[in-house]
Amino acid sequence: MRSAALLLACVLQACPSWAVAQAMTGVTTVPPEVQQALPQAQRIGSGRLTVWGFQAYDASLWAAPGFRADNYGDHTFVLELGYLRDFSGESIAERSILEMRRIGSFSDAQATEWTRSMRAAFPDVRRGDRISGIHQPGGKVRFVTNGRATGEIHDETFARLFFGIWLAPQTSEPALRRALLGQAQP
Repeated sequence: MRSAALLLACVLQACPSWAVAQAMTGVTTVPPEVQQALPQAQRIGSGRLTVWGFQAYDASLWAAPGFRADNYGDHTFVLELGYLRDFSGESIAERSILEMRRIGSFSDAQATEWTRSMRAAFPDVRRGDRISGIHQPGGKVRFVTNGRATGEIHDETFARLFFGIWLAPQTSEPALRRALLGQAQP
């Protein structure tokens, strides 16, 4: 009994209250930034990124009914990452650029600008932190960390390539893509 209470205390400290309620009840609760950006949002799918046996994050894709992955740039949606380990914002930005290059080509000048913008938008994260990327048609991307706005990038090419990390057929993680699209668990 004492170990169960200790486990619950650890969970309460590491997770936002909405996540604790979700874990305890099994009910999917829509995070506040998702509700605000997309009131009719439904969780399309979710999955966990594990690299070489290390669990990196849990991902969830939130969108309105009618979302289609083949034209994700035409939809408002939210991609939420719940981190399972600590990462620097700089490493998140740099890894994003590497993954974006798998999706499409872009210039070194674009890479430099996007890296600078992502470093500003991505704080260092600790286990239990969440970063949500909110996509709006026309290339507007907003980032929210633990419910607080941390940056915006207005660039259609960036938006397509950044969210393509998870949603494009060229992703390095096809099983996670299928899970996010509600097609299978990774």
